[in-house]
Amino acid sequence: MDFFSSLPSAQAVYAVILAGIAVFLLWMAFFPAQAVGSVSKRLKSIRDRREALKQQHQINGGKKGSKRRGELDEGTVRVMRNTVEKFRMEEMLNNTELKQKLSQAGYRGKKAPIVFLFFKIVMPVLLFIAALLYYWLIYKGAFQPARHGLISLIVAGAGYMLPGVWMKNVTQKRQVKMQRAFPDALDLMVICVESGMSVEKSFQWVSEEIAAQSQDLAEEVALTCAELSYLGDRSKAYENFSIRTGMPQVKALTGTLIQAERYGTPVGSALRVLSDESRSERMSVAERKAAALPAKLTVPMILFFLPVLFVVIIGPAYLQFQIG
Repeated sequence: MDFFSSLPSAQAVYAVILAGIAVFLLWMAFFPAQAVGSVSKRLKSIRDRREALKQQHQINGGKKGSKRRGELDEGTVRVMRNTVEKFRMEEMLNNTELKQKLSQAGYRGKKAPIVFLFFKIVMPVLLFIAALLYYWLIYKGAFQPARHGLISLIVAGAGYMLPGVWMKNVTQKRQVKMQRAFPDALDLMVICVESGMSVEKSFQWVSEEIAAQSQDLAEEVALTCAELSYLGDRSKAYENFSIRTGMPQVKALTGTLIQAERYGTPVGSALRVLSDESRSERMSVAERKAAALPAKLTVPMILFFLPVLFVVIIGPAYLQFQIG
């Protein structure tokens, strides 16, 4: 206690700032942003994935494919895996629900659960230590072990929940971007199918054309095209597409495609119906937002517009009264 109290406060602030920067850099290194990289690079990664599926299919599906670019180093992942195993969280690595949530956030690799669980372990410890350092070095009042220790535990609990909240936020933003571009992608698919293209060729064409509007949707469509080409069960590829996006519209699309292939129904007419419904749903969402706008503008008008209006109306009369 005397050692920490004897340290200068400026050094303590610098230490906390550097620790925060280090955590941020580690987080960005292990979870790169989805928006980073051009469209060509993202589509190239999908083509690499397609080649990996092709190689896996040619080797009877028993051997591993080639390593993709941008993945973590094996040594780093080994350290993270060992950390997860020390905390008895090996079962969560094979948790199907966790893998689905990570895929909906855009992380489909086998290393994604390891990295996620590693940060779920590390973040509470780092935030707990940071809170204690704050009360020991920066807080001007006396250190109270019971009170400040409880607050530090609450901060650690928030750190445990932080990766899950962050993943949910990323998933929601990603789904919103894909939902905005999905009706246009469905229209392109209708045009391709009715012109005589196969479903695989239609998916490939849509992935290239929709990339400028939504890179995430283009990536998912391209990956589905690769799975349709090299997976034995086509319905499994459609189900994977629905699981990775987590969107009701995509689930309806994949269900329609599965039924069309199973019963031989026309694909073009079914896709056209889905396209009309998707556009109607997007318009209804816009109408609901427009209808809710007056209620949302009530508080800003009371705080900002009405005082100015009162000054403009009452101000001249008040000045004339003062002068007279």
